[in-house]
Amino acid sequence: MRGKTHLVFIKIILSTVLLVSNIHNVQAQTIQLLNSNSKISIRGLSVVNNNTVWVSGSEGTIGKSTDGGITWKWIKVKGFEKTDFRDIEAFDNKTAVIIGIAEPAYILRTTNGGDTWTTVYENKTKGMFLDAMEFWNEQSGIVIGDPIDNKFFIARTFDGGKKWQELPPQNYPKADSGEACFASSGTNIRKLNKQEAVFISGGLKSRMFIRDKKIDLPIAQGKTTTGANSIAVKNSNTMIVVGGDFNAKEDTAQNCSITTNGGKTFSAPVTAPHGYRSCVEYISNTTWISCGLTGIDISNDEGKNWNWISKESFHVCRKAKKGKAVFFAGSGGRIGKLIK
Repeated sequence: MRGKTHLVFIKIILSTVLLVSNIHNVQAQTIQLLNSNSKISIRGLSVVNNNTVWVSGSEGTIGKSTDGGITWKWIKVKGFEKTDFRDIEAFDNKTAVIIGIAEPAYILRTTNGGDTWTTVYENKTKGMFLDAMEFWNEQSGIVIGDPIDNKFFIARTFDGGKKWQELPPQNYPKADSGEACFASSGTNIRKLNKQEAVFISGGLKSRMFIRDKKIDLPIAQGKTTTGANSIAVKNSNTMIVVGGDFNAKEDTAQNCSITTNGGKTFSAPVTAPHGYRSCVEYISNTTWISCGLTGIDISNDEGKNWNWISKESFHVCRKAKKGKAVFFAGSGGRIGKLIK
């Protein structure tokens, strides 16, 4: 009995140490506000490495930092001063691609750090609305748009965004009535593996799309303001989806869903993110981060429990492609950085 009691005591001590360590890690994580006091709403964010960060937003605005967010160069894209650039993909401090969302929808590209931009795609179709884009690498990318005639729009590039080819209309994924994508953070489409992408929808219906598979999501839905807003991918099996109702920003009901088997089944967190969330990002190991109108949550246990580390509102959060830095961007020109 003494041996068993001793073993139980050791397990309790180890569990306590682990719990205290996790609490300390969460408490140690804060958000440094790098930029604010602007009328610009930022929803596009691309973090190339720990130093090079690009953002895109309303009123034709692009921002770039090459010193980890300490200083910023702000650009108004000539001829597009009224365009809302909802997503950006940057490859280095010179090359980036941006999407201008609606009627007409545009894709622009720069190779000189944003000084000049070339229009590489234009679509004047009535109802056209580009939501987000994703790149597998510096050559292969995809852009998704809201349904037209009940079909999601998709175009591809294979040369780093210089040229874009629309999929044949018969290959567009079919949407249900009232189903669309939210252009809230440029993260409703993500690479799943080297060949496939996954995207999510919201509105009256909220689903996950993987090639020909359409998977119902246990995320708030049924209104035009509800549904899945963002998906993050750890691997082809483990993914987290966040969303909710952006008109009920403090509501935690069905705002996060986790799958560990590629979408076959989903589970809800034990402790959900604290309100509607527009973006989720996989960080490393078992750590994920999510942001929205009521602040930022972090999870160190694969999304099972989320800790509220900031009440500062942000639309988007992204981790460096090559590095460990994590940045945030939102309304009022706010840009933040995770400090560990």
